[in-house]
Amino acid sequence: MDEALLRSLIPGVIGTLVRRGADFAAAEDAVQDALVEALRAWPADPPRDARGWLVTVAWRRYLDAVRADAARRRREDRVEEEPAPGPAPAADDTLQLFFLCAHPSLTPSSAVALTLRAVGGLTTRQIARAYLVPEATMAQRISRAKRTVSGVRFDQPGDVATVLRVLYLVFNEGYSGDVDLAAEAIRLTRQLATAVDHPEVAGLLALMLLHHARRAARTAPDGSLVPLAEQDRGRWDTAAIAEGVGILQAALARDRLGEFQAQAAVAALHADAPTAEETDWVQIVEWYDELVRLTGSPVVRLNRAVALGEADGPRAGLLALAELDASLPRYAAVAAYLHERDGDLATAARLYAEAAHKAPDLAERHHLTRQAARLNSRGSR
Repeated sequence: MDEALLRSLIPGVIGTLVRRGADFAAAEDAVQDALVEALRAWPADPPRDARGWLVTVAWRRYLDAVRADAARRRREDRVEEEPAPGPAPAADDTLQLFFLCAHPSLTPSSAVALTLRAVGGLTTRQIARAYLVPEATMAQRISRAKRTVSGVRFDQPGDVATVLRVLYLVFNEGYSGDVDLAAEAIRLTRQLATAVDHPEVAGLLALMLLHHARRAARTAPDGSLVPLAEQDRGRWDTAAIAEGVGILQAALARDRLGEFQAQAAVAALHADAPTAEETDWVQIVEWYDELVRLTGSPVVRLNRAVALGEADGPRAGLLALAELDASLPRYAAVAAYLHERDGDLATAARLYAEAAHKAPDLAERHHLTRQAARLNSRGSR
């Protein structure tokens, strides 16, 4: 059985139930029940119309749930007046479901969980394992999220930018548990791209593909981090790079620049360089200038300081860094790198140690600690 096909049908099936009168929470529950039945029945007796089968079974599960709830008798009377379900309509509700799951009333963590469950088709257990929380905790988070959006009309316009931020949050979780969230984010962004013609959707998809293309080279066999400049570029996925660059070029040609397109342009310049030394840092600085204009983000300014240090020398990078708040995440690591390139090894070693203390994860902490130890050993000779 094609599990990927099954999961790709979920948004449309939920949308059909909602349009027939089910609220979102009840529709999502009914579709999950139908998926369980499909996993049981399809291997022995696959349906000719997979989507129609899911709609029919999910609608029956929904009606069963309504009838079992005496407190909702009036609603039962209403839904029983609905015509018996026939073939599933051709309308694609995927985009509206993306909007609903990324509704502004939800917290980012709730929007991510609901998107993975309702649009991605992951089980609560899979999502919990991916985010390293107990299944009961994730179940409560998803239930609260469904209750929050249960009164939102399904045909209300949504915000593409909010959906993209949610998908980028999923992508940045990478791989944990038994779910590859980076790959799942790419799949969902592809799905979104078929539902809406928007250059920033294309920009995010290109950015994900270009970052994901370097995945195999990011860690050494012992699990330690490998900085971009030291990565074996022969291990980069050239097909993913080519696809990402092609998608980006088509998006940029529409002359509606957004932050994800600009980020993807930076990633494309890194991917295009045969060696780290041949990286076009001048163009990268120009793209960071665009990102600063678009976002004003201090994190973007921090990355721009690194690029400026490569393009115009470490002193230029340090001058740009001096304009930023030292409490920014990874500020100390950037300062350490630029001081090392400027020849001030003692200051760089101290800053690497400081950055290691503040590192958000173990792999990064180990990497920064090794950098500090490397410089300290050179200074003691």
